[in-house]
Amino acid sequence: MYIEVDARGLACPKPVINTKKELDNIEQGIVIVTVDNDVAKQNILKLSNSLNCESRVIKEEKDLISIEIKKGENVIIEEKKQEELEDKCIFISSNKMGNGNDELGEVLMRGFIYTLTESKPYPKSILLVNSGVKLSTENHDTTQNFKILEEAGVEILSCGTCLDYYGLKESLKVGSVTNMYTIVDIMKNSSQTISI
Repeated sequence: MYIEVDARGLACPKPVINTKKELDNIEQGIVIVTVDNDVAKQNILKLSNSLNCESRVIKEEKDLISIEIKKGENVIIEEKKQEELEDKCIFISSNKMGNGNDELGEVLMRGFIYTLTESKPYPKSILLVNSGVKLSTENHDTTQNFKILEEAGVEILSCGTCLDYYGLKESLKVGSVTNMYTIVDIMKNSSQTISI
């Protein structure tokens, strides 16, 4: 079976949702997805990987990126080794912890991220939204500690819409860009979501 999905011009997370719908409708076959930006491309590739499908970029020009996804057909995906991870996600919606003094809030957040590196088992995922994306872009201390967690297998995911809003898409220093579909999916499927 061969299906084409034209997701150009669609706002996040529609390219991912439309692609997943087509993949869910087939047992095996090829889905060709066309998007018009790098964030959508990365999100489609991550979706494919999460569904144990094989994917590759077959065409990449300005405002036109085509991705081939193969479902079924003896696809073997090498799983990333993850040691000592709990089935939990941490949802961080600010670069500050608590309400009150902003400077104190930033100090507390840096301390929290550092303490995570010293507290095993680690969570499977850390989701960064709103000004929380500044922790994976602007803050040297937190980006270095996130790198320690990432090397241990923790997914560090920053909201693409939020990065765009703050003008930080090109400043991501650790982890990867994600979309609202993936954020919701991870939160729903984790045994526990801890909101900071």
